[in-house]
Amino acid sequence: MLALLMLASLGARADGCPKASDEIATDRPDVTNSSLVVPVGSFQSENGLNLSTRDGGRTLDGSNSRWRLGIAPCLEVFVDLPTYFANIRPPGVSGFSDVGPAVKWQISPMPGKVDLSMTMGVLLPTGPAELAGRGAQPYLQFPWSWELHDGWGLSGMFTEFFRPADFTAKQITEATFVIEKKLSDRISVFTEYVGDYPQGGVPSQLVNSGALYRLTPTQQIDFHLAVGLNHNSANYIVGIGYSFRVDGLFHQPVRSGGRTP
Repeated sequence: MLALLMLASLGARADGCPKASDEIATDRPDVTNSSLVVPVGSFQSENGLNLSTRDGGRTLDGSNSRWRLGIAPCLEVFVDLPTYFANIRPPGVSGFSDVGPAVKWQISPMPGKVDLSMTMGVLLPTGPAELAGRGAQPYLQFPWSWELHDGWGLSGMFTEFFRPADFTAKQITEATFVIEKKLSDRISVFTEYVGDYPQGGVPSQLVNSGALYRLTPTQQIDFHLAVGLNHNSANYIVGIGYSFRVDGLFHQPVRSGGRTP
């Protein structure tokens, strides 16, 4: 039923969906994902490197790659590739994270208003359990954004992670909230709250701030620094990233006065 509703609405609202002429919109460097999908026929690669400390330990992880592909108006598929965590100073664990395929549907493509998307994905058990958790971990996610005046904007995300094979926390709720400011056509800054609330467990909370710079309309570099707010969070996380988009991968038929070559 959900698939039928999605397909029925895509054609009617295709004119409001992201286009190749739009600037790149990424799911990084904040935890909150973009409420916008990539344009149909576009491939987007988002990558990053983080250094984090927790309980005296130090870990370097990368490349934090997410590959996104627009397959229809307002609809994309993406995959989070396994990230390698290299423990530099104990305590900590080294190894790869899980691979995570997902589908993302932009529900409300209304420029200048509140945009909302829905993501359905699953983390497949490809990494070690002590690092990535046990078994497959499906999740349901709702990122939103609200464009205000003078370059200001608000955004956030609500996520439910389900961990059927976990012995302790079967479910984790994550909530984020972002205040962002566009300083120029190319530069934006943000401050974000991130809270993870495991079922029956102690939450972790942090504040994440950073900036992004668009080298071109389809290329971006970014920086972020996160600081933990309680003992169950990382002490700090500092990271950099680079993202790019390639457009026009799919053949687009001629709609007016012509025929498909």
